[in-house]
Amino acid sequence: MIKKLGIITALILSCFACGKTGDYVPNVSVNFQMALANPALNALHNPGGAVVLKGYGVAGLILFRRSGGGYAAYDACSPYLPQNKSVITLDNPSLTCTDPASGAKWLLEDGSPVKAPAVKSLKEYTVNVSNFEIFVSN
Repeated sequence: MIKKLGIITALILSCFACGKTGDYVPNVSVNFQMALANPALNALHNPGGAVVLKGYGVAGLILFRRSGGGYAAYDACSPYLPQNKSVITLDNPSLTCTDPASGAKWLLEDGSPVKAPAVKSLKEYTVNVSNFEIFVSN
């Protein structure tokens, strides 16, 4: 009986000890800089505006103008099954974004999940604005 209890306990503990590999958006170096007057960033002139820029982060970079006037930057890789590297698309209006593969949705104001199966927030990067230039890094 004690042997069976020990085996069952070991099995239960091993299940909790094993985490899924690839269940987070990988860390990659991000160093982005662009003038806010650049036409590619026109959508950021108004609160609620967003743009997607390819070639940065894991699957691209989402820049968003927050309602309070600040900016947010997220990786465009879906945090739902990130190993699939599904690229998030902006919704219209661009207050949310969607993983087209799963239907998961996130709020761009803070990156929080708003529709299942999403449970993790978007991967956020640091944003600084100086001399009419936007800088994004991690």
